[in-house]
Amino acid sequence: MLVRPLDVGAPFHVEATVRLLQRRAANRVDVWLDECYSRALPTAAGLIAVEVRDHGSVDAPDVRYTLRGGSFGADFGAMERSLRRLLGADSDPHLLSRVAAIDCGTAVSADAHRALEATALALRGVRIPRYPTLFEAFANVVPFQQVSLDAGIAIVGRLVGRFGGEVRHGGRRYAAFPSAAAIAGADTAALRACGLSARKAETLRNLARMVDSGSLSEAALERSDSEEAAKILRGLPGIGPWSAALVLLRGLGRTDVFPPGDVGARRVLGGLLNLGADAGIERI
Repeated sequence: MLVRPLDVGAPFHVEATVRLLQRRAANRVDVWLDECYSRALPTAAGLIAVEVRDHGSVDAPDVRYTLRGGSFGADFGAMERSLRRLLGADSDPHLLSRVAAIDCGTAVSADAHRALEATALALRGVRIPRYPTLFEAFANVVPFQQVSLDAGIAIVGRLVGRFGGEVRHGGRRYAAFPSAAAIAGADTAALRACGLSARKAETLRNLARMVDSGSLSEAALERSDSEEAAKILRGLPGIGPWSAALVLLRGLGRTDVFPPGDVGARRVLGGLLNLGADAGIERI
């Protein structure tokens, strides 16, 4: 076991950030249990289990991560970069409060503005988490196309169980997300057995092969502004505007994009702002 500090400025709400990352408690990779975030991460020396705890508070974070069940000769720099990305450690901690402070004039009611302020206060210190790799972002978007959140989580869970690795330590199992190489080499029947349709199985495998070969890289997308990056992504088979926006948002941390046609988000946000469940995303 090895414990190291993770420098994160205040405010930082660890649990709220992890809940946003995992989306559902059924997430097999990103786990929140007993005030601790855990998952398995790949290193040059193999998989290693990582646990993250805040020994301080939202306003005075004292974040430390513990390595278990692997080689401690790992590249700590690469591991910390993955953790910082997963936990949004370098994202703007005041983004929600600044949004809530915007003078909306007559665009929303006073009650709606108070609701937005209350939401920002409740989520004070939440960061914007990102998936640690471009492929993991794709694999957390494609299975969710045109299905419920719970159905998508179940499919991804089966992909993790069949194609991901794990670390065992102290009676616990820490699941690792499948690598691009693992999915690139999978056959269609095995992918479909996880609950993917034939089209989605082919889409995900093609994306895995492109990422694994380097013909599609995050670095290339990072060099493009969001509009151009979205255009590149929409040019990929099986990736439409909704999927492209989610990959940019959850994979590259582009907060200037929003997934068009997201009925659930539109309904919740429209209700929060008293604009009605049918309010358009542009108005919201």
